[in-house]
Parts: sequence; structure tokens; C-alpha cells
Amino acid sequence: MSAPVHTQPGTGARFDWGLAGAAELGRVCAVLVVVDVLSFTTSVEVAVARGVRVHPFPWGEQAADYALRVGAVAAVGRRQVTRDHPWSLSPAALRAAPVVPDLVLPSPNGSAICAAASATGLPVVAACLRNADAVGRWLRERGYGDVDAPIGVVASGERWPDGSLRPSVEDQLGAACVLDALSGVPGGLSVEAAMALAALASTPDVPAAVRGCVSARELVEQGFAGDVDIAVEVGVSPVVPVLRHGVFSAT
Repeated sequence: MSAPVHTQPGTGARFDWGLAGAAELGRVCAVLVVVDVLSFTTSVEVAVARGVRVHPFPWGEQAADYALRVGAVAAVGRRQVTRDHPWSLSPAALRAAPVVPDLVLPSPNGSAICAAASATGLPVVAACLRNADAVGRWLRERGYGDVDAPIGVVASGERWPDGSLRPSVEDQLGAACVLDALSGVPGGLSVEAAMALAALASTPDVPAAVRGCVSARELVEQGFAGDVDIAVEVGVSPVVPVLRHGVFSAT
């Protein structure tokens, strides 16, 4: 029986959007790469680089209960941080907060996708602009990227008020940077992946493009410009956070 066409069969690196796209690629790919530049996967990279084990969790009040069950600290929303509880979905906050062994990090997009993808048993990699090159190297060194072990790259996107997916500039560019690092994989890029990669050709200054997108402007207006500053640092990190058994840790 042939693979469903929506899984982009016959290619080594594939691309899709959001929770539904991750579910589709997760059925056929050997590894998933999730990109949520502002802010989940950047927060994961920052935390894991400091030695923190990150537990992804869908956005909601149950995160605190889950943290209690697994012996972790639960991150809160950016505006809910206090002096006694400085851990939030903020790269800048996580860079400054005390290091804890385990952190539950909920978000409505990237974290929800990763939490759902972990149920497939596939390795899930958190990628952002900071570590896109390192992620690409890690995948290639481990033999991913042919038609028998395809890579699924998922741009998380944002959500409209009705809950529907809003494709976002920052995640398209983050995914494109990962796909650029995967150019030349034995199985080649799907048309969808190639078109996502093409975004780089018309973006000579990726940090400037991300700073100018609506998601970044919203963060700046809310007083979180430091998060944007960290997120637009391209290629500065060798850290590859991999989700296994429900926890992100460094490889």
C-alpha cells in the first residue's frame, strides 16, 4: 500500500505546519524537528544548554499538577513571574533564573506539538535560529534524511483567536534554516520543504526579518524585547535538545 500523498513520500526531508502537520509526518518519518522560534524551542535550547531537563506540556492549568507528579518546577506565563518563581516561557528569564534539574514548560504551540509527538516514540528535536546548523549536522551524522529514514520539519506557527493556525514568519524562517542545513540529504527535499527553504533566498537579513514580524513586535510592545534579542542570534549554539521519554535533554 502506497504512503498517503500528504506525508510527502519518496523524499528525505519533509515540511509541514502545526499540530496536524506534525501528526501526519509523525506517522511516517524517523525523526521530527519542531520549530517555535518565539519562544518555545528557543526557551528549550537556552534551558537545556544550562543543564535543565525540559518537559513539554500543553498550555493550561494542569501543568502545575503535572510538575508535582514528576518532581519538576512548572514554568508560568511571562507576566506571572515573581522574585520567588522566575521560570517562564521566556528565553531571557530562563537564562537568568536559577538552574533547576527539571522544568515543565507549557506553551500553546511548540510545547503542545512536542508533547503530542512524544507519544509516537520518535525522537523529537527542538530547533530554532540559534541551533539550526547544529541540528542539521546532528541529523546527518546519524543517518537521517534518506527515503527510509525521513526527517519531518514542523513549523509550529501561531494561533488566531478562534484557535486556527496562523503561519508565522519566524517559524518559516527557522524551519528554512534547518532545511538549509539538510540540503543534499540522500532522499532530497520534498516540494513543500524546498518551497519553505526558498524563503531564505528572499531574506538577506534573517534577524531583521524576524524582528520586524508581528510576533516579535508584539513581544517588544509587551516589554519582552530581550526574548527577541536571544531568539534572533543565528547559529550561535551547538546544543541539540532531543525529546526522549517525554523529556528534552542535550545529546
